[in-house]
Amino acid sequence: MHNYAAVLYGPKDLRIENLPVPEINDNEVLVKISCVGICGTDVKMYSTGKCGLEVPTEPMVIGHEGAGIVTKVGANVRHLKVGDRVAIEPTAPCKSCEFCVSGRYNLCDEPSYCSTPAAPGNLSQYYKHVADFCHKLPDNLSMEEGAAVQPLAIAIHACNRAGIKLGTNMVILGAGPIGVLCAITAKAMGAAKILMTDVVQSRLDIAKQLAADYTLLIKKEYSDEEVVEKIKSTLGGRPRVTIDACAFPSAQRVSMLVTKKGGTILIVGVGDTTVEVPLSGAVLREIDVKGSNRILNTYGPAIAAVASGAIDLKPFITHHYPLEKTEEAILLAKTGAAMKIIIHLK
Repeated sequence: MHNYAAVLYGPKDLRIENLPVPEINDNEVLVKISCVGICGTDVKMYSTGKCGLEVPTEPMVIGHEGAGIVTKVGANVRHLKVGDRVAIEPTAPCKSCEFCVSGRYNLCDEPSYCSTPAAPGNLSQYYKHVADFCHKLPDNLSMEEGAAVQPLAIAIHACNRAGIKLGTNMVILGAGPIGVLCAITAKAMGAAKILMTDVVQSRLDIAKQLAADYTLLIKKEYSDEEVVEKIKSTLGGRPRVTIDACAFPSAQRVSMLVTKKGGTILIVGVGDTTVEVPLSGAVLREIDVKGSNRILNTYGPAIAAVASGAIDLKPFITHHYPLEKTEEAILLAKTGAAMKIIIHLK
C-alpha cells in the first residue's frame, strides 16, 4: 500500500516520498487523508528551515491542516468507526502535566504538535493520530472545509483570548489566512467595526469581501505614527482590540501605539524571538498584551459554526493542488496572492 508524503529535508528541499503506512496503537486511528491546507508555518519551514522556536534537525513530513476518512480504529476507541469522515486537530497533549490537568492543553509541556520536531505532519496519504483529537465531520461539510477548520479554530481561540464581544471596534494587522479568519470570527461574534491592514492589496480585497468593514494598504514609506493616524481616521477613533496576525515588528509597534486605553492587544502571528516595542506607553494606558497559542477547545465550535452556516469557509478556500505540486503551492502561498490553498491526496 502506497503512502506518498511531502517530506521537508531542509530549506527549499521538499521531496515527495513513499513512506511506510503507520501502525496504530489502541488509542489511535489510521486516517486516509483527503485534504490538507497549506499554512504560513509550512511556508516559513520551507523557506528558512524553522518557524518561531521550532527548528527541525531531521527530515519531517509537513502539513497540519488535515481531514480524511478513518480506515482503522484502535481497540480503545469508542467514538469513531471505520468510514467516519474526520477533521484532525493536530496535537496529542500528554494529558498529565499541570497545563493539561488545568484544562489548558494548548500549553502542554510535551504537546507532540503535528508537523514539528515532536511529531510528523499529515500531508501524507495515510496518517495516524490519537483518536481523542479527531473530530467527526457533519455530512454537510466538505473535506476541504474540514481541513480549513484548523485555522478557523486558531482564529476562534484568538478572538476568545482577545475578548471580542458585541459592539467591539477593532483592528487586525495582517490580512493573511489567520487574519481574515479572525475577522470572519469577530464579525460572527458581534464586532461592530473591523479595520484590516496589509502590504498586499489583493489580500485586502478578499478581506473586504469576507468580513472587513475597512481596509488600509500599508506602504513601505509610512512611519509607525503615520499608520496610527491613518487607522484612527479610518476607524473613527482608536480600536478597543488590536490583533497582530502578521508578527512584523512594525505591526507590534503600531498595535501598542494605536490601541485605546484599557484595551487589548492580541498577538497570534509567530515572529522574531526578540522585538523592540514602545511598551511603556502601552503599560501606562493599562493595555493588556496577550498571546494566543494554537487551539484550545475550539475545534467543536469551529465545526458547528461552519455546519450551521454562521461562518462560510467556501469563499476563503481559493486554490487547489495535487500532492505532487505541493512545492508549487507553497511558492504561491509565499507570494501572498492566495488565501487558503488545499492539497488534495488520492
